Amino acid sequence: MADKKARLTVDGLEGEIELPVYSGTEGPDVIDVRPLTGQGLFTYDPGFVSTAACESKLTYIDGEKGILLHGGYPIEQLAQHSDYLEVCYLLLNGELPTPEQKEKFNNTVTNHTMVHEQLSQFFKGFRRDAHPMAIMCGVVGALSAFYHDSLDINDAHHREVCAYRLIAKMPTLAAMCYKYSIGQPFMYPQNELSYAENFLRMMFGTPCGDYKVSPTLARAMDKIFILHADHEQNASTSTVRLAGSSGANPFACIAAGIAALWGPAHGGANEAVLVMLNEIGDEANIPEFIDRAKDPEDPFRLMGFGHRVYRNFDPRAKVMKKTCDEVLAELGIENDPLLKIAKRLEQIALEDDYFVQRKLYPNVDFYSGIILKAIGIPTNMFTVIFALSRTIGWISHWNEFHSSPNKIGRPRQLYTGPKLRDYPTK
Repeated sequence: MADKKARLTVDGLEGEIELPVYSGTEGPDVIDVRPLTGQGLFTYDPGFVSTAACESKLTYIDGEKGILLHGGYPIEQLAQHSDYLEVCYLLLNGELPTPEQKEKFNNTVTNHTMVHEQLSQFFKGFRRDAHPMAIMCGVVGALSAFYHDSLDINDAHHREVCAYRLIAKMPTLAAMCYKYSIGQPFMYPQNELSYAENFLRMMFGTPCGDYKVSPTLARAMDKIFILHADHEQNASTSTVRLAGSSGANPFACIAAGIAALWGPAHGGANEAVLVMLNEIGDEANIPEFIDRAKDPEDPFRLMGFGHRVYRNFDPRAKVMKKTCDEVLAELGIENDPLLKIAKRLEQIALEDDYFVQRKLYPNVDFYSGIILKAIGIPTNMFTVIFALSRTIGWISHWNEFHSSPNKIGRPRQLYTGPKLRDYPTK
């Protein structure tokens, strides 16, 4: 039921067009523009910056105030008190689990972490130097060929099984992408380890000896997973929803999300931070690059500073900064030239009036890039880890879409091509 109504007058049309106005639990009101089609009108909103394409109960962002909520819980509190699998349960079910529910959920995920043995043969079809995101797109999409016993999107139990499988298997597949690229054998998951511990062991362990996972690094990895779990209707999440609206199976939809995330304007931001640090090269070059960043005529931009959505500060960055300091202290990294550049850039961004006045604070990508590099994860794996983390957001939105009445997405356009014309004949 609409709370209010808006009235639109259009030149050439008699009378007013009445449009319902709806209010959510948080955020600005939305105007329902669907009645416009009956008058032969569409709205025009490139980039969908002013369009609510769906109703959702999962995540809320207030960019002006620097607020990010999952199920109503602030991201800072979840990062401090929760863990990634509990956040997964929250996004899937809308409420935090009881201790019994959490134990059952964790056990179910843990018992699904292995992948079909034939998938290891699938990797051999890729070149050794293939980008890990290219491999992830392929192997995740191929999961539907291995797990076709739960692809009925109209069956709530099938959707739940797919969600468990995706959450559980993504760390295994991500680690397999890395191992394949360096020619090392794949590592099987171990059920006694936590989600983050298992991932780190599958990444860096070998059959030659025991790999002891640092509790500090496991906590840091878990926080990276939490802070990237969901971020409302971003490009990749919207892609998953749109692909899902066609009735495509969940593995294909998540593969579509991975493809969208691969874009440097989206999931490649923390990788771009490391590219920028390499470009700067040395602390002595920082003043030159700071001057270039301040020059509106220079195309150079400092990556990892400011955010399209957050106009004040990125609430995830505060958590990541503390975690970053803990990781660097644990590893005793002091002489890495790129990390020295990063720490100096952080100091400048927090103190220089140019950056402070424009609210160009270090964002989550800045700190997560530093952490991942310090842990030893190669730059081309950064976006893979982002995809691993964001899978819960994607599958939760996909499930939410299919849990209520829906229709296939069909955006309209403003056509500016030639008018009707006849094909020239002799």
